[in-house]
Amino acid sequence: MNWKQLKIASLDEITAWAETQPWCRAMTDCAQDAEWHSEGDVWTHTKMVCEQLTQLEEWPELSAHDRTVLVFTALFHDAAKPLTSRVDPDTGRITSPNHAVKGEHLVRGVLRDLGCDLETREQIARLVRYHGRPAFLLERTEPTHEVVRLSWLVENRLLYLFALADTRGRSTESMTRPEENLNYWKLLSEESACYDKQYSFAYAHARFLFFRQREPNLHYVPHEEFSCQVTVMVGLPGSGKDTWLSRNRSDLPVVALDDIRGELNVDPTDNQGQVVQLARERCREHLRAGTSFAFNATNTMKQTRGRWIDLCADYNARIELIYVEPLFKDLLKQNKSRQNPVPEQVIKKLAAKCELPTWAEGHTLILSNGE
Repeated sequence: MNWKQLKIASLDEITAWAETQPWCRAMTDCAQDAEWHSEGDVWTHTKMVCEQLTQLEEWPELSAHDRTVLVFTALFHDAAKPLTSRVDPDTGRITSPNHAVKGEHLVRGVLRDLGCDLETREQIARLVRYHGRPAFLLERTEPTHEVVRLSWLVENRLLYLFALADTRGRSTESMTRPEENLNYWKLLSEESACYDKQYSFAYAHARFLFFRQREPNLHYVPHEEFSCQVTVMVGLPGSGKDTWLSRNRSDLPVVALDDIRGELNVDPTDNQGQVVQLARERCREHLRAGTSFAFNATNTMKQTRGRWIDLCADYNARIELIYVEPLFKDLLKQNKSRQNPVPEQVIKKLAAKCELPTWAEGHTLILSNGE
């Protein structure tokens, strides 16, 4: 089945399809800690969560899109437990550290292969990534900051509804306290006016600083006057970043790592120190002059692009993040037509590790399918 078929399929049809997939068979063989999951293996819990979704009081009122998002969030929320589960040699307890983070990458890859549209895929992937957060709200130093942050990464309403189903979709009896925590998540989100929408900051720059500050002030309203705007391109090799720039920001000078490699005759597999050094200096030249420009590189890892964002923020630049991703088959085809194509296996490895940009990183975010 492909995404077009799956998004209109019944829950029984979806679970039947899932049971033919290797990631699902791995869940069937993956035990869980009995104190939290006395129902047994991960797939048993997953099916219970899917069933609990349909029993939610709010379920009949949800749009078809929201139902699809929640069902596939349920399907994949613990799909990475087989990759992360381990038994503590001292206590015998089973833990699955970072299964939500790995689950985000797993579901992104599966949905990409199925042909899921970019926006829906990322909505599901981020819900998988953050699905466990509501239950631990009271452990946060600033609970209000938590719901505000998450409102810019997921929709708190869908996160709350999924968390309810996740809590109820298990056989363990002593789960009343976590559900109370979930209700507090909903209440606090509603009080902060970010339950079914993003929290409304005074300016984009106020949000930008909120996410960057170690001890953020939710009500701080900074002066919003920028020296220039930097368009930071993000995307796999062959995704069409150059094409996007030529169509949408053709007036901007461009600092591109590929161009600098060509100038210096440095292969992508060689040491990139000289390339990065020259790129940083060219960025600084634009920033010092207050000239808006585009920075074009793969930038698919958050930590890597964060260094460039930090550089631009130090010069008080407005940061515009553009992520470009066409259908994967088209991306591979476009890569082959490049003057210096990247090996297909390398692209697939980069795709598996790709960390898409979020609203937490810049003033503006555009996710483009390359059209």
